[in-house]
Amino acid sequence: MLPIHTILCPTDFSPPARNAFRLASALARDYSARLIVMHVIEQPLLIYSGVMAPPPPPDISAEEREGLLKKLHQLVPDDPTVSVEHLLVEGEPSTAILKISQERHCDLIVMGSHGRTGLYRLLMGSVAEQVLRKGTCPVLTVKTPIPANTPEPSRPSREPANV
Repeated sequence: MLPIHTILCPTDFSPPARNAFRLASALARDYSARLIVMHVIEQPLLIYSGVMAPPPPPDISAEEREGLLKKLHQLVPDDPTVSVEHLLVEGEPSTAILKISQERHCDLIVMGSHGRTGLYRLLMGSVAEQVLRKGTCPVLTVKTPIPANTPEPSRPSREPANV
């Protein structure tokens, strides 16, 4: 059995992230592990004539920061015995997640994935994919579950078509 002492659960407060938090909380309870819940305030990336410039300080007010902290602290496991730490950090999301996972010696990262594809993913990238590729510990990605009342997709017939 994999020893799990510290679980990192990054959140963007989306439905997949909420599902990941519930799973991370259950795993932390079952393994008696510490749970770190973090949110990254994304800094804009500036590109001038093909050269990336260092980003300016985040354009976030004290009220917005306080609101994010409050929202972050609302993520509390159902089991009060689970040890939770809340972090609000600034930077590029995948880099910040990987940095915290290394600094805090995390044994597992549990994070939501939006499952974007196509042009949007090409242009915007995928934080989950970057963490999966570059992470030094196991990464568990969670999507929004399919509602129970959703019908099964129909499967194409394997019979050859009459021509």
